[in-house]
Amino acid sequence: MQVEERSVGSYTVVTVVDARIDAQGADDFRAEITRVAQGGNRRILLDLSEVTFIDSTGLGAIIASLKQLGPDGDLVICGARNSVGSLFRLTRMDKVFRIFATSDEALAALAAG
Repeated sequence: MQVEERSVGSYTVVTVVDARIDAQGADDFRAEITRVAQGGNRRILLDLSEVTFIDSTGLGAIIASLKQLGPDGDLVICGARNSVGSLFRLTRMDKVFRIFATSDEALAALAAG
């Protein structure tokens, strides 16, 4: 699983570069989020703009990442394409995660409070 990361304010933007987060890449995804969190970055903006498919195992990995960050952490999602956004809505995970259309929109909202 290939990700890129950059710091913006109090958040680390983690962009998933792979097109899929599925059973094959879920463990690698969790390992990448763990690595970021262990570096002291407990507020993550997960950019899914390159992701075209997430299966149930991939969704489970995203949820596990939120839990791993703990009560002081935050995991916000941006850039979910239609198919990926539909998955979050169908599973009602859009009630669990704050989801924004773009990273710029997310960062502006997070900076505003």
